[in-house]
Amino acid sequence: MKLKISASLNYRIVEPAELMLQIEAADGGGQRVIDAALDLKTPAEVVRVPAAAGVCTPVWLRAERALDVAYRAIVSVERDGADLAALAAVPLHRLPAEAIPYLNESRYCPSNKFHAFVERRFGDAEGGAKIRQMRDWIESRFTYAAGSSDAETGALDSFVERRGVCRDYAHVLIALARAAHIPARMASVYALGVDPPDFHALAEVYLDGDWHMVDATGMSRPGECARICVGRDAADIAFLTAYREVRLIEQTVTVDRA
Repeated sequence: MKLKISASLNYRIVEPAELMLQIEAADGGGQRVIDAALDLKTPAEVVRVPAAAGVCTPVWLRAERALDVAYRAIVSVERDGADLAALAAVPLHRLPAEAIPYLNESRYCPSNKFHAFVERRFGDAEGGAKIRQMRDWIESRFTYAAGSSDAETGALDSFVERRGVCRDYAHVLIALARAAHIPARMASVYALGVDPPDFHALAEVYLDGDWHMVDATGMSRPGECARICVGRDAADIAFLTAYREVRLIEQTVTVDRA
């Protein structure tokens, strides 16, 4: 499937600031960037950071007064959604080095606090079947509610409240997976059919020797998502990280079939 992607960010910068931008679709890892352009409409110093194929392409900016940027791309998505129940967990001693950090708790995903719940609720399942049960449990019990969480909300908060947005659903699934000793990371994606249209967040779990996208909101499918970036949790995959005060003026994201 080919996706036509466009995104625009318009921010006011209170004082000269260093910014990290992560909005470009990754090339590789089940997708191919056919055409893309990043247009900075306001003056800024730009430094691109080399990244692993299929992961992300961070861009560092130093800007004054305003950030006005537009991104467009055509991405061919070449991954199929696997049957989770058919995927086996990888024994811990056979995990590749890149997967090991995603076994551990992180700022927004305190997985160590979920061990007892995971064993009690999902202890009879293994591997991908356990992940599928976790995903279904979250989707059926949580309410998607815009504005119900903020930058300080973590998986434990969302678990208690039983509501949130895509980042909160992903945080809970990641925490549960790690509590079951299955590597899990967070991905930012451009996803077809997300409502409201925006940067979308979901989980990726390491099963049967590869990473697999799992969206606990139920709004997206792996074959209709273009990965932007991956990390331990929302702190690593933010589309814009500012090291000074910035104020949002306008932001838009659209994803269509190309």
